[in-house]
Amino acid sequence: MVKFLVVRFSSIGDIVLTTPVLRHLKRQVEGSLVHYLTKPAYTPILEASPYVDRIHVYRGDMRGTIRELSGEGFDYIIDLHHNARSARIKMGLKKMDFSVNKLNFRKWVLVNFKVDRLPPGHLVDRYLDTIQPFIEIRDQHGLDYFIPEKDEFKLDTLPEAFRKGYIALAIGAKHETKKLPVESLIRLCRELRYPLVILGGPEDRDAGDRISKKAGRNGILNTCGLYSINQSASLVRQSDLLITHDTGMMHIGAAFGKRILAIWGNTVPAFGMFPYRSDPESVSFEVMGLSCRPCSKIGYRKCPRGHFRCMRDQDLEGIIRTATNMMATP
Repeated sequence: MVKFLVVRFSSIGDIVLTTPVLRHLKRQVEGSLVHYLTKPAYTPILEASPYVDRIHVYRGDMRGTIRELSGEGFDYIIDLHHNARSARIKMGLKKMDFSVNKLNFRKWVLVNFKVDRLPPGHLVDRYLDTIQPFIEIRDQHGLDYFIPEKDEFKLDTLPEAFRKGYIALAIGAKHETKKLPVESLIRLCRELRYPLVILGGPEDRDAGDRISKKAGRNGILNTCGLYSINQSASLVRQSDLLITHDTGMMHIGAAFGKRILAIWGNTVPAFGMFPYRSDPESVSFEVMGLSCRPCSKIGYRKCPRGHFRCMRDQDLEGIIRTATNMMATP
């Protein structure tokens, strides 16, 4: 028996991107036990995974967490966060560890000097590089997301128009510079002549209300803050198209092999976190040629330059036309 502790504290998309590691370890290491350490808010993402034997929760008490984990008898630590907090976990447990190369210096060079020295490929590839000593082959199955039966969303509870198909529109993001302005989202909703389910957290509820009301048409359902992450994931899985910013819902959509229309603001796909093995018809929209982009590998509360051209200059007509064409093709 080989016992692994996989460490990734946050956030939604990053944890979904670790799921191929869990699958490879569980399927290819005979008799393996795979435990996962994360924050409380993200445990639902993993609770139904057949590749996770136990979830450990970090609630801010580092000493208590190390004490709890010390009694588990881990053989190896797979550090997919690779920050100061995960370093303390590794120091406390004193087990052989394998840590992802996050290429932070190369990302810093791209952000600050606009010189791209990042290798081609996806962050998932670097995660799998981390566990290369334990696996023989890399499968082609993409990301995983398992929804508990209790959280499967029943479409017959939606208005009848939505039961024949809808677009899932994820309006949220952790940082404002990753999000389209509300005025742009209103225009998208007004001109997209398909049922729309707006997805987001409680913090997006007011924006969702403004969008649905000012779009001036029927067939828009604001679900922001109403459902759990797994219920929202179920709505994504059952959608015909996902329109999303660079955020966790984009990676959840990729896990289900959905057609994704991804809209990029201050971040860029070159960071290696574009939709992984999503439907081949998926497309990305980004404003090219801006000397200030990318301005961060994560994001800001507001545009550092004040103009926010990376989102304000998005080709909304092109987005609407592309989404319409994708919906017209089953």
